[in-house]
Formats: sequence, C-alpha cells, structure tokens
Amino acid sequence: MPWKLSALLLLLAWMTAMCCARDRTSLLNVCMDAKHHKVKPGPEDELHNQCTPWKKNACCSARVSRELHEDKSSLYNFSWEHCGKMEPACKRHFIQNNCLYECSPNLGPWFQEVNQKRRKERFLNVPLCKEDCLEWWEDCRTSYTCKSSWHKGWNWTSGSNECPTGTICDTFESYFPTPAALCEGIWNHDYKFTNYSRGSGRCIQMWFDSAEGNPNEEVARFYALALTAGATSHGMGPLLLSMALTLPLGLLN
Repeated sequence: MPWKLSALLLLLAWMTAMCCARDRTSLLNVCMDAKHHKVKPGPEDELHNQCTPWKKNACCSARVSRELHEDKSSLYNFSWEHCGKMEPACKRHFIQNNCLYECSPNLGPWFQEVNQKRRKERFLNVPLCKEDCLEWWEDCRTSYTCKSSWHKGWNWTSGSNECPTGTICDTFESYFPTPAALCEGIWNHDYKFTNYSRGSGRCIQMWFDSAEGNPNEEVARFYALALTAGATSHGMGPLLLSMALTLPLGLLN
C-alpha cells in the first residue's frame, strides 16, 4: 500500500509539471503584496534582532524590522499587551511571527488574494512546524488576552486595539485550550498545525539559524510543486497539497 500512495503522488506531481501554464518558480522567492513589504526580496544587512535570519534575502526593510520589536508598533498600532504585561517568553514568539510575516520570501505557495486596505494578499494555512506551535503555546499559556481571534473584532476607537465590550481578560490557555487552537485560530488560519518537525522539509520554521541556511526554501519548493497554476486549474493542486499534509513523511520521500 505505501508504494501505491507514493506512486500516486509521483504521478500527480508529473501531471502537474506537464500541464501547468505557470512555472512553479513564480511561487518562490516572492514578497507579499502588502503595505510594508518590499516589491522584491533582497539583502538587508541591518535587520534588527529576531528578524536577522532573513538578512541575506528579506521582504522587509531594516526600519520595519525595528518597528516589529516595539510593544505597540507604529506599523499597525497593534498592542500585544491589551490585557496587561505579556511575559517576555511569550512576546518573543509574536515578534518571530511578525518577522516571518514581514520578512520571509518563502511563503508564496500559500498566498491568497484579499481586498483589504493594508494588503492585497495574505497567506493561508502555512504548515507550521510542530515544535514552533508547541513552544508558542507553552510560553504564552499564562499570559492574558480577551479574544480567541486577533484578526478582527477589536475596539479601535482609541487608535489602538482594545478589548471589545463584553469580553474579559483571561489566560491564553482559556482562549486557546490546545496548541492547534492557538496557531490556527489567533490569526484566522494563517497557519496550519502539523506533526512535521523542524528539518523535515515539510513545515515552515518561524525562526532559524541563518548560518545553517534557510530551511524554509526547501519547504516552499516542495509545496510550490503542488500548487502550480496548471494543477490548480485541473483540480489536482489542492489534492496533492492535502495528501502532502496528511500522509506520513516516509511516504513522501
């Protein structure tokens, strides 16, 4: 049975390559069409602190990378500390999330068109490495928030996000009872919880040691193969991507 599944994946991949009208490389090394992103990725030697892994090839500028580390950045006037002080270990994950969002050129396979004032694209269901999600949840479970989705629904009358009327501040663990609930829910399905580990080549790492290279490049190449325009138009791209996310890693190698 395993060899049959592997053969099916190979067949779908071959059909994808044969029929596609758009080269899959157009999904690689690209920046999101959004307010603070560069048009094209490139070197940024002065990226700040937790954004430094992307300095060799980034979609963010040095100025943006510095702003991403502020408690209430002028980029979006969004405060993580809407329910009081956030634990430093928890805040570290939100800074990493911001750096990935603004700086990474490896999220093209998950871009979706949107019609919003601050962006024309977003990413959806990026397969996040298991360790990234588990650590994010563990480090934030005792910090406080008032919403299970930070994507929208805030009170912006003061110019910054405040808890809407009728909500109460409680622990992250109360609003996000599982790691998957946090990673998938907080930004309205930006991320997909997976059982893939860092280094597997099948999941995006929120942070990495740039001295060892960017592991997300390999991941983007793998998923770009499944999401070329030709495969999508024939209904095969989503099927291949779904299989890639659900099959055991051994069947994909």
